[in-house]
Amino acid sequence: MLTLACGLACNSQGSPQSVFDQVLKTFEHGKLEESQNKAKHECERLKNADPEWAWKFRILQAESLLWRGMYSEALAVLNIPLSPPKTKDSLVEIFAIKAAAHARLHEFSDADGEIAQAIQICEQSSSNACGDVMRAQGALAVQRGQTVLAKERFEDSLQFARTRADQFLEETSLLDLGATALRDGHFDEAIDWTNAAYQKATILEAAGEVQAALGNLGWAYYNLGDSEKSLALSLRAEDGATKVGDIIDQLSWITNTGYVYADNGDFTRAKNSYLKAYTLAAEIRGKEDIYNALRALALVSEESGDLDGARRYADQAIAMARADKNREDELYPLLIKGLVAAASGNPEEGEQIFREVEQDHAVSPSLQWRAQHALARTYGDRKLPTAASTEYQTALSTFEAARSSLQRPDSRLPFSHNAAHLYDDYIHFLVGQGKTNDALRWADYSRARTLAEGLGLLPRQSSASPGALNSQAIAQRTRAVILFYWLGKQSSFLWAITPTQTRLFTLPAVEKIEAAVDRYRKALEGPQDVLGSSNGDARYLYETLIRPAQALLPKKNAKVIVIPDGRLNDLNFETLVVPGDTPHFWIEGATILNASSLRLLASSRPALAAHARSLLLIGNAVSPSSEYPELPNAQAEMSSVAGHFSSEQAQMFQREQATAPAYFGADPEKFSYIHFVAHGMASRLSPLDSAIVLSKSGSGGENFKLYARDIIQHPIKADLVTISACYGAGTRAYSGEGLVGLSWAFLRAGAHNVIAALWEASDVSTAQLMDRFYDGLGKGETPDTALREAKLALLHSSGPFHKPQYWAAFQLYAGSGS
Repeated sequence: MLTLACGLACNSQGSPQSVFDQVLKTFEHGKLEESQNKAKHECERLKNADPEWAWKFRILQAESLLWRGMYSEALAVLNIPLSPPKTKDSLVEIFAIKAAAHARLHEFSDADGEIAQAIQICEQSSSNACGDVMRAQGALAVQRGQTVLAKERFEDSLQFARTRADQFLEETSLLDLGATALRDGHFDEAIDWTNAAYQKATILEAAGEVQAALGNLGWAYYNLGDSEKSLALSLRAEDGATKVGDIIDQLSWITNTGYVYADNGDFTRAKNSYLKAYTLAAEIRGKEDIYNALRALALVSEESGDLDGARRYADQAIAMARADKNREDELYPLLIKGLVAAASGNPEEGEQIFREVEQDHAVSPSLQWRAQHALARTYGDRKLPTAASTEYQTALSTFEAARSSLQRPDSRLPFSHNAAHLYDDYIHFLVGQGKTNDALRWADYSRARTLAEGLGLLPRQSSASPGALNSQAIAQRTRAVILFYWLGKQSSFLWAITPTQTRLFTLPAVEKIEAAVDRYRKALEGPQDVLGSSNGDARYLYETLIRPAQALLPKKNAKVIVIPDGRLNDLNFETLVVPGDTPHFWIEGATILNASSLRLLASSRPALAAHARSLLLIGNAVSPSSEYPELPNAQAEMSSVAGHFSSEQAQMFQREQATAPAYFGADPEKFSYIHFVAHGMASRLSPLDSAIVLSKSGSGGENFKLYARDIIQHPIKADLVTISACYGAGTRAYSGEGLVGLSWAFLRAGAHNVIAALWEASDVSTAQLMDRFYDGLGKGETPDTALREAKLALLHSSGPFHKPQYWAAFQLYAGSGS
């Protein structure tokens, strides 16, 4: 799956210099087929007149072939029986290219011989081509599975490149280091190296290296659990590889996309991708790429129920790994053989294989927790509950240790997706054993991990241990009924928690619920009158999600805290329609707010009296571009909100003063209320790049954006942050973490509560809503009550704003200080 760039820097001299420089530039810009053909033409033209220059063009021709993945062809070009070149640089380049080609063909002894000859020359001279020998050594080590040695050689080539100011070698060495870190499972490190390579390649206009970096980033994000971002990057990389004629990268990115399709359950499309990659790999005899395609085919065959195909592909992959004496590569298809055995009615054989994989010294963390997960399921199927529970917890501990090793929040956020099936299986296992409270503890343990860690409520752990959880005490403290949802593949669950009891209800599988949520969400954002229409989703969702627990809800003035899961994060529960003689929205009978986990609710603390009635108000910005036109009613909302505070209580930044630096410079931790009136932008692929759009604060760049990733770096203690902007809640829900965007960022920074929009909000209706909301706060109402009363005022009005499209966009999210 990994692409190690195979370019080698060229030293040029002699009369055809200008032509060589042009062809070299063509090569470096990624036009490999063009550079190959031009170099071949010049070699033929000069082979009699100037053999030394002919050799230089021949070497560049071979190098172009090498980068295209045409390893045998590259060797054939260099093995033509001619008098060898006289210059040491050319000799070293020949040995390095041949070593890299032999390595990719897994002709390791031949590669060793070529490298030995190159090193002998490099020990006696300071040839510029010696950096390429270091890269060839690294490529050979990678093919042998010796990633520690590979990293050392690539670091040597990077240092060599920087010493010689060889920017192209520097860029390719960075790319190789990223690919090696990927192979080692160090995803944070891989992204850092690869981003550096991408930036360098972009500056050098090296199209081939740009697409290689994009593809490796796509594979990194797939392993981090971010399939959506992986697919976008891999498709861009595949298109780039096709344009530059790079077969080796093209087949790698095709395989990348296949993994994403398989992850989404589209096994037919995934298998077609793998078969295409296998065909390309076989054409170029790329052993690693053939192995990767076989491994992927084995996995997708097992997942789609083609056990014979899975066994056949796995056996072929194992045979290749054993021929190369690469134990690490042997383990993955071996795991698949265990899955096939278990599915074929041979659980004892499956158990033996799973245990072999789990205990092998070469096993990676991800493969280890998959083997442990498979063991747990096998024990469960064999009615061995104690052994099954032990293995589930062992697998979760292995996973949590891998997650704990990630340093950045934007890496840990998607990573939980990798354990979604593991947690789901364990929750269902515990429920099946009648251990419903344990199931709730583990379900909550999987929630809002990154948010809780950032708030200091949960240490980053190298093992899985949920600890005690008194859910009824949390309900009593919050004076609410808590509805905790778990959406599962086989079935879903609802825990209804009151101060006196906790009850579990079984709901339909995730697919059916989320399909209804998607349809209803689209209806809410449009002009349709969902209350007066025959919209069945509004009623179905109420009957499915609320009705089972209705007997536990107070008949009047119920306060409900919803802890949603999956696509339920996109749903405003207030808009669900209560059936009956007079159908009505659920908000008319209940005060509803959202929370991320029971753990966060348990950590709630009272608002700080010293910060009472202090407001930081930012908005009505000067339009930074035509993409963000000025909001006609922003000034009215600013004045209205400010009017609920005295001049001593409020600090306002508007127009040119409404900038990102103004927010940070105002010491936001001092204020009990923070309010933004502005455009918002939600980044789906990179949620921490979501931003509040303010006025420009200088020249150049996007300095008018207050980014979520910057917000989380500045702790606050606000009782309430209100983001009066579109999509402030975000548009991307991560497994276990919920929606991640601006609201998540302010909760992560320490806000007690955040109000943010699920969809595009009208600035006219929002101004009215916020005026009524702050009026309620001024009367001493809590944020949840004040927001509900403001919404009811619009709902019961006679104008167009009675539709949920206008009042239901904004939701209250409870943080650790609620």
